[in-house]
Amino acid sequence: MDLRKLGNSVANLAGEAGKRAMDISEKAAKTISKSAENIDIQKMGESASNASKKVQKMAVGVSDKAKEGVIKSAEAVNKVMDVNGDGQVDIEDVIIMGLRIPGICISREEFLRSEFMKDYPQEIIEDAIAFNPAHAGISSEKIEKYADEVIKFERNCVSGISAALSTPGGFAMAATIPADIAQYYGYMLRVTQKLLYLYGFPEIDVTEKGKKFDTETLNILTLCLGVMYGVAGANNALKAVAKALGTGVQKQLMKKALTKGTIYPIVKNTAKWFGVRMTQEVFTGFFKHAIPVVGGVIGGGLTFMSFKPCCDKLKASLRDTLLSNPNHQVTEDENIIAVEIIEEIDCVEDN
Repeated sequence: MDLRKLGNSVANLAGEAGKRAMDISEKAAKTISKSAENIDIQKMGESASNASKKVQKMAVGVSDKAKEGVIKSAEAVNKVMDVNGDGQVDIEDVIIMGLRIPGICISREEFLRSEFMKDYPQEIIEDAIAFNPAHAGISSEKIEKYADEVIKFERNCVSGISAALSTPGGFAMAATIPADIAQYYGYMLRVTQKLLYLYGFPEIDVTEKGKKFDTETLNILTLCLGVMYGVAGANNALKAVAKALGTGVQKQLMKKALTKGTIYPIVKNTAKWFGVRMTQEVFTGFFKHAIPVVGGVIGGGLTFMSFKPCCDKLKASLRDTLLSNPNHQVTEDENIIAVEIIEEIDCVEDN
């Protein structure tokens, strides 16, 4: 994150305010000097000029203090958010922070059982858990209804939390910005897991082992977030993973493709895109949190408006894969990636 750039941006804002104040002072001085007949025009002009200089000096002081404050706050945010210790804030940090929030990690079996128990007999539920909902004969229309309810529920949860976290203001904002971002992406991760399971994906390992999450898990979640935000290549990569799994590739054999093979460059590109976004989100967070009451309204409102479209993109991608739709028409790009994945896995098995 370019801390100096952040500071300079705030300094420029303060500088503009000072410049406008100086212009007003100078205009006032000219008006007074022209209209005053019984006043010492020269002294009046000097007084106005001195006042203008004082305003400018104050603006410079405010600008410097604002710049220093933003840099210190940004450094504090970086220190808190760089949870993997690689010296930068990226999507992996945010995913790790999100997964560490209580209630974010979802058990596939418990989720599917609780969703289907009110509508389906036990044998269908067990089939959905052992294989996937489509295999159990649950229609795509029903799955979509479950998916919409999931998105609606999580959207309401995260919007309320965002509004609450956006209200502190002042010095507290350095602490609340990471919390706000972690909560927002945390609930996106909840939706992601639930949608993956509704649309046929096997369970992903979200348990933390020795303060580390499985690299494969981080990468598949990065791809899903990339689909949510329309990052180039993420959608085809996710569908290719579904195709490979749908043609019988075991989940444990997908690890190479996701961590070193065909999918990995797409994951890295997605992570790079999010690295730029993280900088922007922290930057805008300073201004959102600086105004306590209004910040809460803005934070909750923006979260409410942005959350659903992102989730809908992921739902649209997942509902038309080989795992969720046996009649899925594989695209050329998707097929190329899937074939490469399968070939890599075959090489691993041969060796």
